[in-house]
Amino acid sequence: MSSEMIQHVIAFSLYLGLMIYVGIRWMNTNNSSEDFFLGGRNMGPWTTALSAEASDMSGWLLMGLPGVAYLGGLKEAFWTALGLEIGTYLNWLIVAKPLRRYSMMCNNSITIPEFLTNRFHDKKRIISLVSTIFIVLFFVIYTASGFVACAKLLHSVFELPYICGLVIGMVVILLYTLLGGFAAVCTTDFIQGTLMFIALIVTVGIMMVTVGGPSVAVEKVGEFGRKAMSGEFGDIMKAKFSANQNFSLVSIISSLAWGLGYFGMPHILVRFMSIKSEKDIALSRRIAMSWVTIAFIGAMGIGSFASVYLVPLLPAAQNESVVIATIMQTYPAFIGGIFLCAILAAAMSTADSQLLVAASAFTEDFCQTLLKKKFEPKTMVFMSRTTVFAIALVAFVLSLNEESSIFSLVSYAWAGFGATFGPLILLALFWRNATAKGAIAGIIAGGVTVITWHNFSGGILDVYELLPGFIACLAAAVLVSILDKDKDPQMLKEFDEFKKAKGN
Repeated sequence: MSSEMIQHVIAFSLYLGLMIYVGIRWMNTNNSSEDFFLGGRNMGPWTTALSAEASDMSGWLLMGLPGVAYLGGLKEAFWTALGLEIGTYLNWLIVAKPLRRYSMMCNNSITIPEFLTNRFHDKKRIISLVSTIFIVLFFVIYTASGFVACAKLLHSVFELPYICGLVIGMVVILLYTLLGGFAAVCTTDFIQGTLMFIALIVTVGIMMVTVGGPSVAVEKVGEFGRKAMSGEFGDIMKAKFSANQNFSLVSIISSLAWGLGYFGMPHILVRFMSIKSEKDIALSRRIAMSWVTIAFIGAMGIGSFASVYLVPLLPAAQNESVVIATIMQTYPAFIGGIFLCAILAAAMSTADSQLLVAASAFTEDFCQTLLKKKFEPKTMVFMSRTTVFAIALVAFVLSLNEESSIFSLVSYAWAGFGATFGPLILLALFWRNATAKGAIAGIIAGGVTVITWHNFSGGILDVYELLPGFIACLAAAVLVSILDKDKDPQMLKEFDEFKKAKGN
């Protein structure tokens, strides 16, 4: 083993050991399901902000997005990032505070399905059932994207077989998630978010200086694009750049539509529910938006500048490894190893959150709510850990395909959550007359539309499935709620009380 490889091993071992230590550190604090899934609603503004954004961005930020910018130019990457930027801001601005307040008023709800069930007074618990089905389905896909990112990273750095990288990533994520629960996940996400941020801004700065400064870098990237369009770098690169050059209105709408997904992301929404005080949300929002803006600039900059920085150029088929190749070329082995851990951090910070939310949906909203049986707090924590393990195994099976695209997996799961839950969260918080029947109709309409739309293409069907799914969910929920004359008086009274209530 070379000295460079040894230094990489040391860096990765230190990082992975730290993640496991955090899990052990928080292990004894989980005395109830609220502790395990929401950290006792005691998260500070910095931890909440960085945890929300780190769990949001996943391996997509450091592998998927730079890969898109490298392979096809900046247009698709820019419009997608802009949609996410707008969605992030609106989610923090209009959803965070009322969701924290209303979830506490709705019988101290600790999961999104539980909140929707309590908010709409769904006595038959049908909302919990359909929500759990879609949450587990789409989170298994989302978790698989994190496992794939871990496997690709470890394969690129250590030349490990894909399956070995997959197993290592899954085992470490499982260890600290199973041991420490939500508090451990938020703490590790804080560390991971910080590492991701530093790696992005330092690396893109070095790249710009190396190629001659911002203006020279932009000029050289433009020249690279013209050569790509001529076919000098191969047919795949030519096709991608040609498509990017002719970026259509449908493509722009699809990219911007990513921002709608935020309103329905359970793993982000639970961060709002967990924050210690509503007064901390404004500070968290500023921290989150600063992090997101700079991180996007860094990720797109690395992907774009890599075309004139990397020697030799990456094959088009390896576009999602562009940040890995850039870091390995830029830094001494040990420092490069630490920054490569940022990519591992990006994948882990999302996978751990997906596992936790999917497990909470199953244990809280199926085992306890639908079975109408109360379990002891310690029993619930044990069941939650067992569910985390089971869901991870299913995601592992889905990750076995080495050709899996991180961007495609995240895109599908993102659409599923955004269309299934996004409109309902907005209606639950801002529309008095939304009903349980409307919510059920919306969940089913949104989820089915995404699954169906995803499997077709051509013409209008090329629009990102999140947009038609979001519209279908919103239309179904509103229409059925209007037609539903049997509105629960107590539900309406509670909504009025929520609107009058002051935060803490």
